[in-house]
Amino acid sequence: MPTPLPLRLDCAECAMQHTDACDDCVVTFLCAREPDDAVVVDVAEMAALRALGDAGLVPGLRHSPARAAGE
Repeated sequence: MPTPLPLRLDCAECAMQHTDACDDCVVTFLCAREPDDAVVVDVAEMAALRALGDAGLVPGLRHSPARAAGE
């Protein structure tokens, strides 16, 4: 099984930036943390978050790149 590529989420690259979607966005929460307070989400945790989102228990990931990476 190939190693999954890292998921990069950057508010500056999100088409939803400065909308109501930011109010309960996990990325906004993570970015508001102290600079040295790292958060690492491994593959199993990402799967759990996705399952919770699919079940409607937490908001789903709404990050939508404003442009393709590398452009």
